[in-house]
Amino acid sequence: MDWQTLLYNFITLMVVLDPVGTSAVFAALTPDMDSRQRRYTAEKATMLSTLILVVFAFLGAKLLAAMGVSLPAFRIAGGLMLFFLAIDMVFARPSGFRSSTAAENREAEERHDITVFPLAFPLIAGPGAMTTVVLLMGRANGNPLQVISVLGVLLTVLVVVLVLLYTASGVRKLLGVTGSNVITRVLGIILAALAVQFVLDGLVEVFKS
Repeated sequence: MDWQTLLYNFITLMVVLDPVGTSAVFAALTPDMDSRQRRYTAEKATMLSTLILVVFAFLGAKLLAAMGVSLPAFRIAGGLMLFFLAIDMVFARPSGFRSSTAAENREAEERHDITVFPLAFPLIAGPGAMTTVVLLMGRANGNPLQVISVLGVLLTVLVVVLVLLYTASGVRKLLGVTGSNVITRVLGIILAALAVQFVLDGLVEVFKS
């Protein structure tokens, strides 16, 4: 396992999960919680998100195979989907790929427990994140070391998410709306390049076959 692959996996997951943006939304959704409640909610949501993503990492490809969808086709489709997500990030627009709609936000505001919705899904383990773990596991191609590295990087990024959820209020005050949007735009540009690479990888496999 080379450092280049580890770095690639880490950057991809960091960009898609967007810990800074997630922590900012978390702070906005929990103004009435004390620090103990925020900590408990953050831990519970992160654990649930970890379960969702790990299960999807192992079963996602099998689910696709059962539906007759090849991995190259999914790479192309997933790359296109992530590219559209990147466009939303660059223009700092809310996206259904990793955020909830206005109607869902209103529902969330009325809930006492936001752990499952919208925190675990779609803020952390949203469609973009689930697509990405399947794509990265596909790149691992069954190699045990590479599979372990993908899971290790995923867990590392989720720890980063948890840490920023712990400090959500401070991060929001420090960066503000403008600061958060600047970081999101930079990550969006990186994600656009990664998305194109996924599409190219899929096209190469299609032409080889």
